Amino acid sequence: MEEIKVAAELRGDKNTRNQLSELRKARKIPAVVYGGKDKPVSVTVGEKELMEALKRAGANAIIHLNHAKGTDTVILKELQRNVITGQPTHADFKRIDLKEKIVVQVPLHTVGEAPGVKLQGGILEHVMRQVEIRCLPTAIPKGIDVDIRGLSVGGAIHIGELKISEGIEVLSKADQVVVHVVIVKEEAAPAPAEGAAAAGAAPGTEPEVIAKGKKEEEGAEAAAGDKKPAAAGDKKAAAPAAKEGAKKEK
Repeated sequence: MEEIKVAAELRGDKNTRNQLSELRKARKIPAVVYGGKDKPVSVTVGEKELMEALKRAGANAIIHLNHAKGTDTVILKELQRNVITGQPTHADFKRIDLKEKIVVQVPLHTVGEAPGVKLQGGILEHVMRQVEIRCLPTAIPKGIDVDIRGLSVGGAIHIGELKISEGIEVLSKADQVVVHVVIVKEEAAPAPAEGAAAAGAAPGTEPEVIAKGKKEEEGAEAAAGDKKPAAAGDKKAAAPAAKEGAKKEK
């Protein structure tokens, strides 16, 4: 693993939001150094210098931070970014001992082209993008290669099949799938529902039924209306007739 040197400046433990904003505008990343026997230290590092170093040496590069209180040998544990601009906003550095093993995540890189993709129409699916390992800081690889040149449709490569350098302990389970080649099946279009099919076959059916219902309701209302006046009329007609009969009897 490559070792790099990065200049750092000490800063106060408590910075206001405006102070942090000004640092970021000046392209300086607020950071904290922690771990080991020493107390945590708040520093700033140049954005350009740090990002170029990580690009060259990898995310797990051994970094020697030089500041007013001395030098801290660290590894980058976390780099926060602005969700919109992607600009680094904060960094966490952890002190390390070059003679003690540490646990890190190492990226996995595919090598070659799978016959299952090139010749058989399959799709290469990445199940894992990185693997967890334990080793000395100086033995951390920049990445681990995954050779897919013999991978056909239905084939897979597992953690246990990766070529790992001596002195590196893989903590991920050996039977975990790293990549595999799959065939994406086309789903058949769903059959239309019976009600939808009926509606599609006879688009005028529903309005006709509604119109018919209205006519029947109107007819029923008319019939009811005819009966009501007739009943009322019968009562009015019966009343004079009853009076006339009563007079005759007298």
